Amino acid sequence: MKSEIKILNKQQIAQKILRLSWQIYENNFEEKEIVLVGVGEKGFLIAQSVKLHLSKISHLKTILSKISFNSDESLNDIKLSLNEDEYKNKSVILIDDVLHSGRTLMYASKPFLNSTLKKMAIMVLVNRDHNSYPIKAKYVGLSLSTTLKEYIRVDLSNKNSGVYLS
Repeated sequence: MKSEIKILNKQQIAQKILRLSWQIYENNFEEKEIVLVGVGEKGFLIAQSVKLHLSKISHLKTILSKISFNSDESLNDIKLSLNEDEYKNKSVILIDDVLHSGRTLMYASKPFLNSTLKKMAIMVLVNRDHNSYPIKAKYVGLSLSTTLKEYIRVDLSNKNSGVYLS
């Protein structure tokens, strides 16, 4: 088993998400409503936390959604828990745990490409800077330059919450 180094602990993750929530608010304070879309389970957990922070620091109405798909299979099986009327002409923020190559977030943006959006941004807890796709995160908790052989694991369970490098 590879050894892991804990890069962020539970408290540090919470601080990063709070700071990112403030940044989202600062860039969207004129909006009546924004849409937070969590990518997969971890992205959705982070999106829930952002929604909670936004409800405490602002009067911004937020719609929470989850998008899931298997990027190794057909992209015709993308599941988004919203219909187009719920995000049309609104600001959408895709939220994921780690930005590695940009592939997952590129696929996650697919349902929004044929709709009119006010704006779209990406938020990630960790950006690894190994982009192979034209995806850039506007909101980044931690930029971490890693080698391609290294792996980032995000654990958001209460027991072992942390960001680990192996």
